[in-house]
Amino acid sequence: MVAPPLPVEIAVQDVAGVRIALEAGAARVELCQALEVGGLTPSAGLVEAAVELAAAASAGPFVHVLIRPRGGGFVYDADELDQVVRDIRFVRSLGAAGVVVGALTDAGALDLSAIAAFVDAAEVLDVTVHRAVDASADPLGSVASLGGTGVRRVLTSGGASDCRTGLATLTAMVGATRSTLEVMAGGGVRVGDIAALAAAGVDAVHLSARRRAAIGGLSGPGGGDVGFDTTDAQLVHAAIAAAGAHRAAR
Repeated sequence: MVAPPLPVEIAVQDVAGVRIALEAGAARVELCQALEVGGLTPSAGLVEAAVELAAAASAGPFVHVLIRPRGGGFVYDADELDQVVRDIRFVRSLGAAGVVVGALTDAGALDLSAIAAFVDAAEVLDVTVHRAVDASADPLGSVASLGGTGVRRVLTSGGASDCRTGLATLTAMVGATRSTLEVMAGGGVRVGDIAALAAAGVDAVHLSARRRAAIGGLSGPGGGDVGFDTTDAQLVHAAIAAAGAHRAAR
């Protein structure tokens, strides 16, 4: 049996981005807001609209929602952890196919207790652990520790600032988790990186495929910078075409 093409996940912040990813043939989207700070939990209205678009396109398990209560680090207090659990339950009720989560302990280890609570709240949804693993004290060990936890995949740059720098560790992560966890490469991914990432054996690639839009008019005092980031359709198509030349590793 021939393996399917290497899946591509696109991080999107709006309905237009979901539509672009659907039309281009992405495997799924990571739905979020505020990518300039690494992404935060999106609004209920955005989740609902994205789920409706995916359903209308018969796209299956397409919408995976980032659940991150704030910017900054990934060490959360009890109130923040409770908020994450509540948000997981809420997006599940809206029809999301998966959630993207993560948490660290004060010591810099992956917070497996918190992740267990997230998996429990997710119930049947796919669970992806995000790049909190790259901020941990031992990225390779953190990824290896997720096997058997109910987490389906991990999004990682190999503990580096980008996937190119972390390629050797990404390869080691694939070897350490074979058959127990999907490894999805993300972090500064360029179209030209996809061949090397596929050769490393990753199960999918993730990118935001963004460009700066100047539409929307003046922001005025209190409105922030003029313009905003939006999904670049041409870049999404190019990434999916590049991934199509390679096969999923597992």
